[in-house]
Amino acid sequence: MNSQEVLNRLKEGNERFVADKLDGKLQCSSRRSALTGGQEPYAIILSCADSRVVPELCFDTGLGELFVVRVAGNVANTSSIGSIEYAVAHIGCPLLVVMGHESCGAVTAAIGGGDNGYNINHLLAHVTPAIVSAGDGADVNTIVKKNAEITATELASRSKIIGDAIASDKLKVVPAYYALETGQVEFL
Repeated sequence: MNSQEVLNRLKEGNERFVADKLDGKLQCSSRRSALTGGQEPYAIILSCADSRVVPELCFDTGLGELFVVRVAGNVANTSSIGSIEYAVAHIGCPLLVVMGHESCGAVTAAIGGGDNGYNINHLLAHVTPAIVSAGDGADVNTIVKKNAEITATELASRSKIIGDAIASDKLKVVPAYYALETGQVEFL
């Protein structure tokens, strides 16, 4: 599948999720057995670690279909970028979705500032460009969307592997926003 076909497949899966009509395919023991020799996911999802946001469910996918990287605030840090690079270079996924979500706690913490300890402060620093870009008085959800957009754009310049794949039309990067109440994914 090319990136547009993958994006359409994710959109269709999300429509089923929102409508409570999940097909539940590719989630059985025979699928697990089929995947023991390797994986061939068709999309990479950089998503928040929030327990309410489960990409495999919100896109109605089965085992082996998505390569999911989850980290608070869906930030692109060294480890998450390295994981994405692996999926691009060694698996050949044609689509990367950077997905923020409604009422993100990590973004809320970044807005609030303060000392959250070394590791959390380091993580939240990745959200600062979105806070600055969104402007004074922007609400958390505006900043979440801006964070997904900035991250999606910056991945090309922060990684030669990702940048080269985008430049050669082997990879498309799309920012997205997940609404907690409805389950709807908005591609930005």
